[in-house]
Order: sequence, then structure tokens, then C-alpha cells
Amino acid sequence: MLFHIRHVLHYRYAEPVFLEPTTVRLSPRQDASQRLHHHSLVVEASPSGRSPILDVNGGEAVVLWFDDRRQELRLELDMRVETLRSNPFDWIVTEVEARRLPVTYPPAEALALAPYRQGAEAISPIVTAWAETLAAEVGGDTGTLLIHLADTIHHDFHHVGRPEGEPMTAEQTLADRTGACRDTAMLYVEACRSLGLAARFVSGYSMHHPEEVTEHELHAWAEVYVPGGGWRGYDPSLGLAVADGHVALTSAPDHRLAAAVSGSYRGTGIESTLTYGVVVTAAPTGKDLDELLTKRKEDR
Repeated sequence: MLFHIRHVLHYRYAEPVFLEPTTVRLSPRQDASQRLHHHSLVVEASPSGRSPILDVNGGEAVVLWFDDRRQELRLELDMRVETLRSNPFDWIVTEVEARRLPVTYPPAEALALAPYRQGAEAISPIVTAWAETLAAEVGGDTGTLLIHLADTIHHDFHHVGRPEGEPMTAEQTLADRTGACRDTAMLYVEACRSLGLAARFVSGYSMHHPEEVTEHELHAWAEVYVPGGGWRGYDPSLGLAVADGHVALTSAPDHRLAAAVSGSYRGTGIESTLTYGVVVTAAPTGKDLDELLTKRKEDR
């Protein structure tokens, strides 16, 4: 699929403030599942400086810094991204110890994956017990559990739109059986970690509209590392294994380092507001387009 994405964020302050250095993580990843064709970031008013970087998780970001006080900051992004993975199940597990739950990784991979497995011992026993029950339902098979977990959250939970605020704890999301996409993504991550799997939080866009969302906005899902499959995405709010309908921006062990924009300002008692807009259009490309045109001819 070929995505065209326009994303505008407009920060306004009641009085002029001094903006601290700000990190913008709104550059789509380039990897085996997607290719970036165009990306532009326009900042108004222009910052004193800007630097493209690789962040702590290896993702592309831009750091902005400012030398003057200002009363607003507007970020306008334009992106064109081609998603490449039409089949989310085109992989096999190459390590015997990773085929059954709980998973054991080879030593070298386990060391590299440590940030995505940390905290497993602190996961709520309630979440762990729930994950173990789901694992038992699929006979402890790793690959089957991953889609079963996403499907269970999609069908058994009430999904809501909640544009602001931190994700709820995994235990709270599980207890309430209610959550926004970032809540269910973190529940998925912690459930996987309780079973020995390396998992991370992903921020991006989706062409699929959850029923609770009336317009496009940033979306969140999870990725799990499986030997032989690499990092594979699962969207529990939609009940999907992620294929070419999602565009990933950034990923991190949890939501904090996957925030679209991170920064602060100096100004005692000065309130701020944020308005934003996201427009996502998607069209088939390559073989998908040929198949669509053939089908249309047949329908005539």
C-alpha cells in the first residue's frame, strides 16, 4: 500500500514561554516492512537549530532547540510511505526453545532483547495468570498465542477513544476490560513478557478505523520478537496481525520513548493547549493494484 500522511500539531501558550529542546519522533521507520519515499517537517516559527538523530531505540527523530521566547509552536509533516508486507504470517520459528511457551531465547539474542523483557518479574500476577490461561488454550504454541491474544483483547474488551493521558496499567485495563489503543497495546506487551517473550510498544498510523474512532489519529499497537520472524506487529485493538495496513513511526520498551513529541517549557503558571489533525490516505500499489484493476474489469 502507498500511504500519504499529513499530520499537523499546534501548541499554543497563554503567554510567551521558553521552549526546552524538543524531540520529534514523527519519521516513519525504514525496514523490511515499509519504505519511506518522502518526509518533510516544517516548524513555525523556525527553531534556532535542528538536528536529525538516531534515538536510543535506533529510530529516526529530530531535535529542535530555541533561543527565544514564543507563544506558539506549529509542526506540519508530510509523508509518503510504501508498506511492503502483505502477508503477516510469512515466517517460521527457527529456534526450538522459542516454539513453546514460556519462551527461551539464545544467549546472544536474550542479551540484545533485555530492554524489551525487563520488568517481567514486576508484572501483575493477575495479568500473568490471564496470559498463562490464554497460552494453555492454544497448547503453549508461541505463534498461535500471539494472534489469540490480539483476537481475545479485540473481542472481549470495550475499546474507547481517549486522546489524552498516560496509558492505564495493564492490570487496570484487564480488570475494566476497557481501554484505548495505547492501553490495550501495553496490556499485550506485558502479557507477552510474562510468558518470556520480548515485546515493545509501537506508535504509528493505520488505515483501519476502530469503531470508537471517527477520524484518523495516531495509533498504537505492539511488536513481539520471534527468532526467525524478527519483530512482528500485533494490533489488539483491531484483533490483527499487522501487515501493510499500518505505518510504524517508532517503537520502544514502553510508551514514554515512543511519544510523538517530547519536550517541556519554562513559564510559571502559564497554560498550554494542543490541537492536531491527521489525514491518512492509502492506495494499492504494484501487484495489489493490478489485482484490483483485474477484479474491476471482471465485475463489469
